[in-house]
Amino acid sequence: MKQEANLIRARLKTPRAAAVARILFSVLLITGLLLFRHSVRADPLEAGAWLKTSSNRIALALNLVPFAGIAFLWFIGVLRDRLGELEDRFFATVFLGSGLLFLAMLFASAAVAGGIIIAYAAKPEGLLNSATFTFARAVTYEIMNLYAVKMAAVFMISTSTLTIRTGFTPRWTAFLGFACALLMLFSGRYIEWIILVFPLWVLKEFTQAAKQAAEARLTSPGIWSPIPYPRSPAFRKAFGASSIKRAKP
Repeated sequence: MKQEANLIRARLKTPRAAAVARILFSVLLITGLLLFRHSVRADPLEAGAWLKTSSNRIALALNLVPFAGIAFLWFIGVLRDRLGELEDRFFATVFLGSGLLFLAMLFASAAVAGGIIIAYAAKPEGLLNSATFTFARAVTYEIMNLYAVKMAAVFMISTSTLTIRTGFTPRWTAFLGFACALLMLFSGRYIEWIILVFPLWVLKEFTQAAKQAAEARLTSPGIWSPIPYPRSPAFRKAFGASSIKRAKP
C-alpha cells in the first residue's frame, strides 16, 4: 500500500517537472534570441557594429543559453519518463539524438559568439578588419541557422511521430509539429526569425499535453498512467486495463 502510494506521488510529480522545464527552456531561449536578433543582423558578413554598441546585451543573451540548455535536458528526460514503455526505440533514438545535437550546436554557436566578444575586448582595434572575425562570425551564423535549426526540426518530427503513436497529445498538435518542422528544414537561411518557431512549438505542444493530463486527473482522480493521455489505442494495446492502477482511499 505504501509502495503504491509512493509510486502514484512520483508519477504526479513528473508532469509538473515537465511543465517547469518546458516553460524555463522556452522563456530563456526566446529571451536570449530576441536580445541577440535585436542587436545583430542575420548576415554572416556583417561588419560587427554590434560589438561597439550592444556587446553587453549580447553577453547577457549568451549567458542565458546554458540555463536554457539545462532546462531542455531536464525536459527531454522527463518526457522520456512519461512515455515509459510506450517509447519506440527507433524514434526514441532519433528524438534523443536530435535533441542532444541541437543543444551541442546551440552551445557551439554561443561559445564562438562569446569568443568574439572576449577577443574584441582584448584588441578592439584589430579584430573587426581581420579574417579571424569574418571566419568566427560566419561559423556562428552557419552553426545556428543551418545545423541547429535542422536538428530542432528533426526533434520536432520525431516528437510528433511519438505523439501520434502514443496519443499523449491530440493528433492535430502532431500535424502542427510536422508543418513547423518542414518550414524549419527548408528555410533556415531565408527567414531571419525561424529559430523562434522551436521554443514556441515546445511551449504550445506540451501545454496541450499538460491540459490533457489535468483533464484525465479531474475525470479519474485515482488513476495514474505512464503517459498523461491513457485513452489512446496505443496505450490500450501496449498495457491493457491491468496497467491502470487505482489508488485506494
